[in-house]
Amino acid sequence: MLRQSSMILPIRAHGPGLYDFTEKACAFVAESGIEEGILTVFCRHTSASLVIQENAAPAARRDLEAFFKRIAPEGGQYEHDDEGPDDMPAHLRSALTQTQLSIPVRGGKPVLGTWQGIFLFEHRRNSPEREIALHIIGE
Repeated sequence: MLRQSSMILPIRAHGPGLYDFTEKACAFVAESGIEEGILTVFCRHTSASLVIQENAAPAARRDLEAFFKRIAPEGGQYEHDDEGPDDMPAHLRSALTQTQLSIPVRGGKPVLGTWQGIFLFEHRRNSPEREIALHIIGE
């Protein structure tokens, strides 16, 4: 019989960067009791995003963060700066990544690769507490 479960996962980011919440997502899946299905992860914000990324080598995360700073730098070239100089760059970085992920679930666990982790990609310096919606459906 098809079942589903959902929750809001709060994440407090302390500045720009990648914040790993793989363990919390895996715990949610395990607690749901669903063995086979799909996990949807959704970021409820326009200045933060989600990525599945390397979870073993910190240098890979640092390189990714540096790349996004180069392609969407802070500065005076943007019209939209309602919340400060990092406002529009945060929106651009979010638009270039994802706000929703779909991850298969098999054997009661998200089907992630050996070196894959699920990350909130925070793009603001003074961000509010972020909310990540988790939803699983399956059997």
